[in-house]
Amino acid sequence: MAAVVLVHGLYHRPEHFARVAERLRTAGTEVVVPELHRGSLPADTAVVQAVIDSLPEPPIVLGHSYGGSVITGLRGVGHLVYLAAFVPDVGESAAGLGGASPQLQDAINAETDGSTSLHPNMAAHTLYGDCPEPLVAWAVGLLRAQAPGCGRGIPERHSWKHALSTYVVCAQDRAITPVLQRKMAGGSAERVDAVPAVRGMTAGTAPATA
Repeated sequence: MAAVVLVHGLYHRPEHFARVAERLRTAGTEVVVPELHRGSLPADTAVVQAVIDSLPEPPIVLGHSYGGSVITGLRGVGHLVYLAAFVPDVGESAAGLGGASPQLQDAINAETDGSTSLHPNMAAHTLYGDCPEPLVAWAVGLLRAQAPGCGRGIPERHSWKHALSTYVVCAQDRAITPVLQRKMAGGSAERVDAVPAVRGMTAGTAPATA
């Protein structure tokens, strides 16, 4: 059975995927959740690529939000899953595709060192609005500051043009609008062919909700 690699988004940590990873491991699936926050899209991609290169067969790789930009640049994957995630084409970045929703932008705080963080109360509503309160508190407590520039990174490869890919559109997501999700999933004939399976969910997409 192919391993599963889970790639988190901006401001998040691998621990946000803990509930998902636990369920998969209980079912007998090998799961790896690499930590990003390496300072740039190329550096984040390299960390995930090292994980893939260490596995005995091409894995299933899921990218959430900014994680979609990361998995787009990978080699040797068996199946890409974009969960309310950015799908850059040649010359595109997450920021250039539209970036965060206005609601998420309102939650962003600029820090004195050039990084940004999320206002806890606004993040709770924007990212975890459909979660029980104890789970919200746990997830918000894990959020971390984000180095600048990652969202403006442009992938060097575009693996969705070559690998089996699925885009999961989340209709109530408040961080990346459903309109933008559908545009990225099927914005061109080439992309429709390369990302043939488009699924829909009514919930938000924060990994903690699973």
